[in-house]
Amino acid sequence: MSRVRIVGGQWRSRLIEVAKAPGLRPTPDRVRETLFNWLGQDLTGLTCLDLFAGTGILGFEAASRGATQVTLVERDKRVCAALHQAAITLQASQVEVIRGNAVEFALSVSRSFDLVFLDPPYNQGWLKTIEPMLGKMLKPDGWLYAESEAPLQQLGEWQVVRRGSAGQVHFHLLRGRSE
Repeated sequence: MSRVRIVGGQWRSRLIEVAKAPGLRPTPDRVRETLFNWLGQDLTGLTCLDLFAGTGILGFEAASRGATQVTLVERDKRVCAALHQAAITLQASQVEVIRGNAVEFALSVSRSFDLVFLDPPYNQGWLKTIEPMLGKMLKPDGWLYAESEAPLQQLGEWQVVRRGSAGQVHFHLLRGRSE
C-alpha cells in the first residue's frame, strides 16, 4: 500500500491508502490543484464519475469539495477494496465504488453526470474507445477532464478549453461544442 494526499476541501491534507497495482499512477498534487482551480473549488450539488478510478483521488477530491454524488469505477479487485476502505475511513457516503469494466459501465449507465474524469491507462486507446459513449454519460453542460500521454485538441464533440502538462502527463478540461 501507498498513500495519496487530498489537496483541498473538507478532507484537505488527509491521506488515503491506495493499493499497488501495475500502471497505477495517481494524478499529481499540482495537476489536481490546477484542475480544481479551473473548475472552482466548490462542487456543491455536482454529480461526478471517475471512470478509470485507480487511486480514486480525483473522485475523492471532488467529494471533498462538496460533490453530491461521486461514482468510482475500477476493475482491479485489490484496488477496488482500497477504494471502499478509503470511502469508509473518510465517511464519504456520497462516494459509490463499483467494481467493473469501464467500457461496460459506460455502455450500460442510465444516468448522466455533471463532471466525468477520464484518466485511463496510457497507450491502450481507452480515450478513443470511450469517446462514442461520452454523450450519454455527460450532461449537456457538463465538464470532461482527461489525462493522456499526448496533448488533445478535442475528444469527440468536446473541445479542450484548458490544458496543461506535468512531466509526461497531459491534462485537459473539455466542454461540449454548444458551450
